[in-house]
Amino acid sequence: MEAAVFISSLVDCCALIFLSVYFIITLSDLECDYINARSCCSKLNKWVVPEMVAQALATVLMLVSMHWFVFLLNLPVASWDAYRYVKVPMGNMGVYDPTEIHNRGQLKSHMKEAMIKLGFHLLCFFIYLYSCDAK
Repeated sequence: MEAAVFISSLVDCCALIFLSVYFIITLSDLECDYINARSCCSKLNKWVVPEMVAQALATVLMLVSMHWFVFLLNLPVASWDAYRYVKVPMGNMGVYDPTEIHNRGQLKSHMKEAMIKLGFHLLCFFIYLYSCDAK
């Protein structure tokens, strides 16, 4: 049972790593003016909910299997994703809004967040990989 939990979390984590890299590449394309803000934001907003669901799935799997340390490690990221999604102002296109992405340094903060999430998912990947081997 534990091996199945960590293997499914490992697969989930791989998807989140690829998604984080996609966010970084798309945001850097916007930063370099290779794509416009509307196109960038529509591409990214399409993946916000699947990212949130995948992170919640990993968190719930660790809660159900009673791996408290890994659960508590995943909980802040899952909570942050849910908070960002709920706090989208009315009238915005989504978490990433083309009219606001260049204002107030949002592009830099979105890029920083994507880099932090990439590092977090890489850390989780190695934790899950070690836990698969240890069981």
